Amino acid sequence: MLKQFSKENEYRIDWGIIFCVFILALIGLGSIYVASVHDSSATSITKAVISQLMWYFIGAIAIFVLIRFDSEQLYKLTPLAYGVGIFLLIAVLFLYSRSYEVNTGAKSWFQLGPLTFQPSEFMKPAYILMLAKVVSKHNTEYPVHEVNSDWILIGKMILWTLPVAILLKLQNDFGTMLVFFAILGGMIIVSGVTWKILAPALIGIFTFGTTMIFLVVTKVGRTILEHVGFKQYQFSRIDTWLHPQSDTSNNGYQLWQSIKAIGSGGISGTGFNVSHVNVPVRESDMIFSVMGENFGFIGGFILIFIYFILIYQMVKVTFETRNVFYAYISTGVIMMILFHVFENIGMSIGLLPMTGIPLPFISQGGSALIGNLLGVGLIMSMQYHNKNYAFSNEKNFS
Repeated sequence: MLKQFSKENEYRIDWGIIFCVFILALIGLGSIYVASVHDSSATSITKAVISQLMWYFIGAIAIFVLIRFDSEQLYKLTPLAYGVGIFLLIAVLFLYSRSYEVNTGAKSWFQLGPLTFQPSEFMKPAYILMLAKVVSKHNTEYPVHEVNSDWILIGKMILWTLPVAILLKLQNDFGTMLVFFAILGGMIIVSGVTWKILAPALIGIFTFGTTMIFLVVTKVGRTILEHVGFKQYQFSRIDTWLHPQSDTSNNGYQLWQSIKAIGSGGISGTGFNVSHVNVPVRESDMIFSVMGENFGFIGGFILIFIYFILIYQMVKVTFETRNVFYAYISTGVIMMILFHVFENIGMSIGLLPMTGIPLPFISQGGSALIGNLLGVGLIMSMQYHNKNYAFSNEKNFS
């Protein structure tokens, strides 16, 4: 009987996803070690690595607990998760870390002694659950997609997004806000909304993006943006992106050093823990520079390929699971991880503006890691309960 129980649980767990996350975790620990060794501001190499290990352990426990919840239970708990997330986003506006606010310009971190926590990272999976519930419920009520009903769906999704966007705006956390917009965009596309709405919307987004670029690169445009709430540090990040070599302080120096480090890696890299370029505080936002310098183009390609395999495994699980609610959850998690990878690597090589978005499962930081592992837990729950159903049928017919 114990053997049968072990076989059943082994059958229900997606080992492909676990393997990818495990490899990324090893890469992350190695990269954090290298970054800490060569970062003069790092207080303790051992502490940095052990702290990250602790967060991996907590995240593993969170996954173990989360996969026990099936789609019906998650559906019922969604409003509670969303409500707790909103409460934390409000609370951080009053209890934010003053030191982090001085360094980053954002009021988005709690601090309790040496521990810090960013509530927006918890809000990401809660927000994904809420949008998945909204879309699945709406599509049940309106099985045929028409322009009028689709506009109602988009309105509902925006309505649940507005509180999050407003609170992140009050925190001055524009980078994290972009992640939520990416999740929203992906969910709208897969929700079945007609192209009569999507096509004009995509054209509008392109026009808006082009206009924003014009505004941020011109003096008149920046004056307009200042009047609508843009901060000086946001303009500084844009200037850093456009002209990293001309800014030798703060983010400009960090970005330029990251580009130099990645470039110095060449094809095969300088070797593990061999660093010739100083990249300040590279263990968090600029962790990709460690991979680029130590393992070169080959190492960077392998890292991106592992992410590709992870996303493939998630998509595979989605198609195997005959549950609409789960499918929308999977879409949100995939969009969250893809945007993090795309933005972090893009900003590390100077293709995208710096936003402070970490590299999933690799960058140092507990709250971001827990948020991503919760997303993994949601997708593994799909496989766990779907395989449970299949296994039960297999036993009944054997």
